[in-house]
Amino acid sequence: MNSTRLIGIVLLLLGVLALVVPVPQREDHSVKIGDAKIGVQTEHSEKLPAGVGIVLLAGGVLALVLGSRKS
Repeated sequence: MNSTRLIGIVLLLLGVLALVVPVPQREDHSVKIGDAKIGVQTEHSEKLPAGVGIVLLAGGVLALVLGSRKS
């Protein structure tokens, strides 16, 4: 298996994951006064924009097509 096909497969997998799996984000809202710290941590998950997944999928398909032409 040549490197172009391997890159294509990796890009396809990353594209599918970008469309399906949410990315967790954690924010810390706190105030520190001397030794005391008062705060709230919030956590939420968001998916990447659909354009990112589509670009990765298109790049994977392109790499697979170019990899099959070389052979």
